[in-house]
Amino acid sequence: MNAHRQDGPPAGMSRRAWREQQDTAPEEPVALPDFLGGPATAEQPRSNLTILTVCTGNICRSPLAEVLLRARLESLGVRVHSAGTHAMVGHGMPEPALELALQAGADPEAAAAHHARYLVEPLLADADLILTMAREHRSHVVKMMPNRLRRTFTIREFARLASTLSTEEARAAADAAGGSAHDRLAAVLRAVVDQRGVTPSTADDDDVIDPYRRSRETYALSASQLMPTLDEVERIVRVAIV
Repeated sequence: MNAHRQDGPPAGMSRRAWREQQDTAPEEPVALPDFLGGPATAEQPRSNLTILTVCTGNICRSPLAEVLLRARLESLGVRVHSAGTHAMVGHGMPEPALELALQAGADPEAAAAHHARYLVEPLLADADLILTMAREHRSHVVKMMPNRLRRTFTIREFARLASTLSTEEARAAADAAGGSAHDRLAAVLRAVVDQRGVTPSTADDDDVIDPYRRSRETYALSASQLMPTLDEVERIVRVAIV
């Protein structure tokens, strides 16, 4: 896989042309973002689980999920970051999203420091769990990197499936996988996937509504769909670590 040194094309270049240029570039070590200390690289073993959240512009839904999950999981050594399939590169969170993040307990500095970036393959390759905000993003991820299928869920889908898996069942799956947090989480994710079909749902149940350029009420609705999912994400990740 070729390294992607930047999150998106420079001014004046189309994303397609940029991707073609990147695909023909020589191999280089992949620099991976690390919010917990020094830089990690693909040549160094990682000791931390990594969660990647994905939406379209990477300014509303995925950064809200990112900063709230980071507030819950960072103390456990879990790295959480985000990206967008059509990111508004360099933009921060809109004021309504930022306000909701702070009200829900996000770290103010982390929320204010967010800058949107494109979803690129090295981010997917590095992630233990990929949580998208809608089915279109899940499809985008799987098309980019098919081997991430069993690690990729919409965040509402993940919470719905995980809710039918007891903590004891999740822990049993993790314990059978051994001592590595990465292996333990992968085993629990397989158990979560196996819950498909247990709980009836409609397609819309799996999406978090996009509030971009809409009313504050729509931002609140979007957050109300997102925030209850975080408990299940935290529960499953803790099982993998403890």
